[in-house]
Amino acid sequence: MHPVKLGILGSTRGTILLPIIEAIEAGRLNAQIKIVISDNPDALILEKARKHNIPAWYVSPQGYSREAYDQMLNQLFADHHVELGVLVGFMRILSGRFTRQWHRKLVNVHPSLLPKYSNMMDLSVHEAVLNSGDEESGCTVHLVEEAVDAGEIILQKRCPVAADDSPLTLKAKVQTLESEALLETIQLFGQGTI
Repeated sequence: MHPVKLGILGSTRGTILLPIIEAIEAGRLNAQIKIVISDNPDALILEKARKHNIPAWYVSPQGYSREAYDQMLNQLFADHHVELGVLVGFMRILSGRFTRQWHRKLVNVHPSLLPKYSNMMDLSVHEAVLNSGDEESGCTVHLVEEAVDAGEIILQKRCPVAADDSPLTLKAKVQTLESEALLETIQLFGQGTI
């Protein structure tokens, strides 16, 4: 089988990018990152990609409608022969046209056990888990559709919530699960089971 050609969309530090790169370099994941794109010029994900000689693009959303911006993303994905788009901390809501163009070829990892805490991001998710008294948390990888956090669930990973967890310690636990979940998802896509 040929390597799955990945396009990564991210707006933040790109913590999950490194485990994907490491798994590819170690031969544990049959994939190739063709491009990393961010809507944030200062996103560390771009720097991490460049350190590994991966094409990294900042695409400014200024002055573009959501549809026009997404068309630029679509063109970059096409130009780099992307087969699977992966959202890792991408802070933009994608247009319906883009999600339809990439139907069943676009995945997102969310830091909760969806449908719990959908439409929430980052530390606010972990604060909500702790405030609700949940005994477990985790992450969800799902297909991206026009409705936010509503696509078909591919897989979930779970972890216990400890009595002394803070939003930051819980986030660290969940991020470890997020990278595992994404690696499994990319393998499933490569096997044709997604």
